[in-house]
Amino acid sequence: MTHIRSHAVDRNQERTEKPKNKDYSLTTGNIPLDMLWFAVPMILGNLLQQFYNIADTLIVGQFLGANALAAVGSAYTLMIFLTSVILGLCMGSGAIFSIQYGARDKQALKRSIYVSLILIGLVTLVLNTIVFVWIDPILKLLQIPTEIYALTRDYLWTIFGGIGFTFLYNYYASLLRAIGNSISPLWFLAIAVILNIVLDLVFILSFGWGVRGAALATVIAQAVSGIGLCLYTLCRFPELRIGRKDMQLKRTTLKEITLYSALTCAQQSVMNFGILMVQGLINSFGTSVMAAFAAAVKIDSFAYMPVQDFGNAFSTFIAQNFGAGRQERVRQGIRIALIATFIFCILISLLVFGLSKQLMLIFIPAHETEILSLGIGYLRIEGAFYCGIGCLFLLYGFYRAIRKPGMSVVLTVISLGTRVALAYALSAIPAIGVSGIWWSIPIGWFLADAFGLWYYRHSQPIIGIQKTSS
Repeated sequence: MTHIRSHAVDRNQERTEKPKNKDYSLTTGNIPLDMLWFAVPMILGNLLQQFYNIADTLIVGQFLGANALAAVGSAYTLMIFLTSVILGLCMGSGAIFSIQYGARDKQALKRSIYVSLILIGLVTLVLNTIVFVWIDPILKLLQIPTEIYALTRDYLWTIFGGIGFTFLYNYYASLLRAIGNSISPLWFLAIAVILNIVLDLVFILSFGWGVRGAALATVIAQAVSGIGLCLYTLCRFPELRIGRKDMQLKRTTLKEITLYSALTCAQQSVMNFGILMVQGLINSFGTSVMAAFAAAVKIDSFAYMPVQDFGNAFSTFIAQNFGAGRQERVRQGIRIALIATFIFCILISLLVFGLSKQLMLIFIPAHETEILSLGIGYLRIEGAFYCGIGCLFLLYGFYRAIRKPGMSVVLTVISLGTRVALAYALSAIPAIGVSGIWWSIPIGWFLADAFGLWYYRHSQPIIGIQKTSS
């Protein structure tokens, strides 16, 4: 947002000045509007991101059958875990970028861009190599049933080829969002999603390539969004280009980026590792439960994705203002974000709970009554408690933004540790069965919320969020 000038300007001089990029700073202006306009493109972007997997699930479920749907569902959970490493590193670096951008320290920002680019690029290369080498042990660890083992392996082998493109998109999206630009990543993602859906239809329905075709469509779409956003950023934002003088692996910069990114990465990885362990438990219940979970979790993720992205937008807002030293603006942003999040979550809970059957029918044919019943049970339990996950996303973003990413890890361990322990314990009771897995999730959310809010209330002076005098 550009500052409004309080004095007269020379209009002729304004016309002759070279146009500059818009200032996307979130440190001035109307707080509700700033947060909303910054969050909306992020929300739309992640909703579109869901179409990558929803397109696969919808077409695979309707045209390739329950076994193929179960295979794609298991592969999706594993891919989320693997990409969470890259996403966590990018989010951690992005928080540092936001703080430095808010403080207007351009030299530190460019050094951080250089260090994080090398660090995350190397991690991506190592990760890509590991998953190709260890694909069979990983599938055995997940207890993939024999009847869908080959389908799952084919899907994952193709998907693994797109990890580098996932890195490119998430890195440059995090960089642009860190400076307050959430619109540009949205456009490239929208193009990729449309391409993904078209290629899904062509590869599966016309070419008959099965689940491998669905995976290939996703990889091509990821390549378009990743390479495209990289080139756009380098061309459109010269102030973010790395010069020779910025290519310095200074110890302080390297330590900050590594520590911050590693902790945020750990938070994302712990989160998805817990989900992966739950997926292994679900697989032990058979193909019907796997297929129900595969469809229901897509609906579930789609439903609360907007509040997750609002939490990420909130994090950027807090980080920029924290870096700029605007404490009262931080406090006001917290209050506004909490109100907006709870209103949204209540509305979404009512919709998902009330329309659970209709939502499941989008993915599952009506004659698959057992799968439908299992999926409806999941959605009615999760859908009733979205306020818990909404508050947790805000806490993750807040602690990441004020240089306390370790607290995000602690909250994730509480949430996921509870979920995994209760899932295994409750599902082992015959009278509860698989519904125990569903109930373990919201219980974990609320325990983590309670601890995160308690810590904030009792440590505001320590974390530097104090009420300033008028």
